[in-house]
Amino acid sequence: MPGEHEDSWGVGYVVSPPPKGFDTWDDFDRSRPPEDQGSWFACSDPSGVGPRLFFQRVPEGKVVKNRVHLDVRVGTGLVGEERLATLEAECARLVALGAVCVQVLRADEDNESCISMQDIEGNEFCLD
Repeated sequence: MPGEHEDSWGVGYVVSPPPKGFDTWDDFDRSRPPEDQGSWFACSDPSGVGPRLFFQRVPEGKVVKNRVHLDVRVGTGLVGEERLATLEAECARLVALGAVCVQVLRADEDNESCISMQDIEGNEFCLD
């Protein structure tokens, strides 16, 4: 859990207030059995437009493709070189945090540019 960080991903989402009786999410997490600590996290769009995101640790290691694929929108409304520069800047920021750049997919006749990446556990996502 990111604890008190409201937007460590830079996507505008925020952490909801902790459950009643707890001053922080870290306090709540410490109240849980050790095997359950840090096992899930949720964040939401403060405007109420975007979906709530819920992340849950599973006991199995990754053995096949993701069950869910996320596209992280960072180039909304941008095209061409301006879009690619914005995606590459976000890619560099995420690589510094431990992500891996897998492939830069440049625009063609049908699609705009995007960047395929992996998080620190190998889960794929795209910067779009």
